[in-house]
Amino acid sequence: MKKMFLTGTGLVAAMISTGVVANADSIITVHQGDTVSKLAKENNTTIEAIVNANKLTNANLIFVNQKLTIPSTNTQAPVQKQAPVQQAAPVQKQAPVQQAPATNVSGSNAAAKQWIASRESGNNYNARNGQFIGMYQLSASYLGGDYSPANQERVANQYVQSRYGSWVGAQQFWQSHGWY
Repeated sequence: MKKMFLTGTGLVAAMISTGVVANADSIITVHQGDTVSKLAKENNTTIEAIVNANKLTNANLIFVNQKLTIPSTNTQAPVQKQAPVQQAAPVQKQAPVQQAPATNVSGSNAAAKQWIASRESGNNYNARNGQFIGMYQLSASYLGGDYSPANQERVANQYVQSRYGSWVGAQQFWQSHGWY
């Protein structure tokens, strides 16, 4: 067996020649308007890498002043063995996005309602997250089995009016608590 002795320079050269790159993850503080997608793009990484590094259960839910680890990216592509060829899974059709029925909310309340819908479901009446359903992520028990857009709008308006007094009030609560 031969023994190998490497100097500091030799060690660095050996690391580079074998494709090993020493990179350090960075810690950032979330600011107003940041999204995981935006942070991934700004830091030349992926949403999945940030979600995994921070053990996020919901990539759409980060908070102002939250500290996130941004994994470093290697500038050299690692050498990989060729994976065995697998057959592609059949493509499933996505449920059609239904158009919103007419609403009686206007002005700043309409803007607040739209803001909540975009954060809760990406404006999708078909969104599901456990027991929460639809554009406003209402509990299935509130919707009474009727998941139609018209019922979601009606129930959401009633819920917000009774709990917060207005969509603006609901948005203010959401911004301070991360839910409404």
